[in-house]
Order: sequence, then C-alpha cells, then structure tokens
Amino acid sequence: MMLTLSATPEEVMRAVDALLEFGRRHDLDPKALYGLSLALEECGSNIVNHALARDPARTFTVTFERKGSEVIVELRDRGPEFDPTKAPSAEPEAGDDRPPGGWGVMLARRSTDGMDYVRVGDENVLRLRRKFAAGTSGDAGTPGSGDSAP
Repeated sequence: MMLTLSATPEEVMRAVDALLEFGRRHDLDPKALYGLSLALEECGSNIVNHALARDPARTFTVTFERKGSEVIVELRDRGPEFDPTKAPSAEPEAGDDRPPGGWGVMLARRSTDGMDYVRVGDENVLRLRRKFAAGTSGDAGTPGSGDSAP
C-alpha cells in the first residue's frame, strides 16, 4: 500500500490511520503495532516540519509492506539530505528541563526493530522495520535496537 501525502500534520495522521488499517487487514496485534505507528508519526512529523517546511504543495510518500513476519514502513521525501540513523540520541536525564523537541528519532529507534536510511538521487529513503511472530498476529518481542545499516 502506498500513500502520497501533502506536507501537513493532518496527512501524517492519515498515514498513521492507514498503518493501523493495514495492521487490521493483516491481523496484527494492535498493541504490537503501536510502536511502529509511533515511529511513523515521529518520522513523518520530522519530514513535514523540517524537510518540507510544512509546505502543503510539497509531498512525501509512505509505503507499507509485510514480508513474512516483518512489517516495513518506507518514507520518501525530497528534502535536504538527512540520515536519522546517524543523528545523536536525545536521552533524557534526571532533572531535564530542556524544551520539548528532538526526541522523535530516539522514540522511533526505541519503537522499531530497525531503521535503515539511504539517499537515492534526490530522495531521502527511510525504512522502519518491526517484527511480528511468524504465522500469528502476536508480537515477536520487544523492539528497540533500531540501529542497523541499510
């Protein structure tokens, strides 16, 4: 399933809703799908706000695919080159009083089993991966490694 979305927050949420519907059609456990939907929301928001500057005339694509026990969400945009797999983690510390922001990449890493990035021509291509138990709708385990090479 592929969606072409305008660079607006509402379109990011439309992608999240479409992922949840994809999960229902593939009989995936909604609780297990939650982490992947959170990662999609965070990465999609980064594309909208940073790569495409909330310009609704600009678009990005989101594709959902199931390969065996794994669900892959691919996001493509034509913004400036940015590899979130190399971005530093914003880890919270006790008494942290930093303003909100900068936590999306860390949340995406913790909510998936892997993030792969590649620049193809003028496009950023980010793949978010989440494993589910083979042959069932259940969860394959705890996500969180999130750091793997493309």
